[in-house]
Amino acid sequence: MRAAIGSWFLLILLACVSHAHGQAAQKVADIPTRSGVTQRMIVLTPKEPKAAVILLAGGHGGLQISSNGSFGWGEGNFLVRTRQLFADQGLLVAVVDAPSDRQGPPYLGGFRQRPEHVTDIKAVIAWLREQAKVPVWLVGTSRGTQSAAYVATQLEGAEGPDGIVLTSTILTEDKGRPVPAMPLGKLRIPVLVVHHEQDGCQHCLFTNVPSLMNKLDHLSRKQLLTIKGGENRGDPCEAMAYHGFNGLERDVVAQIAAWMVAK
Repeated sequence: MRAAIGSWFLLILLACVSHAHGQAAQKVADIPTRSGVTQRMIVLTPKEPKAAVILLAGGHGGLQISSNGSFGWGEGNFLVRTRQLFADQGLLVAVVDAPSDRQGPPYLGGFRQRPEHVTDIKAVIAWLREQAKVPVWLVGTSRGTQSAAYVATQLEGAEGPDGIVLTSTILTEDKGRPVPAMPLGKLRIPVLVVHHEQDGCQHCLFTNVPSLMNKLDHLSRKQLLTIKGGENRGDPCEAMAYHGFNGLERDVVAQIAAWMVAK
């Protein structure tokens, strides 16, 4: 297994991205996941990371990351645009794209609750644990919460994440399965739920948050972090609305990081 993991280093592509002094180095990495399939991600590595986070964007999830680290889509997404803020908190960061066999429409549409997606994220978890011997968390936003929650219910023990963070969770759905309808009773890891009180997205209304928290009652460590204020612009389900914690990014990320690493 160690030899296989070591071979992944050969697939890493360094991105030519300039950073201000003190910022974590950013690179593009491709790792093999399934037969003939690779998973591309942007990786930010601070000195002596305290934990690692896999950031799972919302929407269709097809970030279309190029070899130089630019994004074809989704750079404004809450988790994508705050990646450096997570690194500033001392976290090893991986922003994952759709896998190589999903690099066209519908990207992750209809894929977030499939075994292949679990296999891809499982490989990312293992790769990060090889980079730094620290806890690995899944952090999803909007439709990314469907990925984070589902993967966590399907992986146990050392193969799975050490905890999950659900921001702007999909709580109701007109098609597919929302997070509260997943087998959350299988979870045995910490769960942090972060939600804006004024989230106007029809599938993420704050009034439906209790349906999620009730499913987490069995956990010894869980919390709802309620967010207020900020700016609200454009489509209520998009990143510049309350749904994306617009104007509150630094504070929200700091609170998430503090909760994750608290003893």
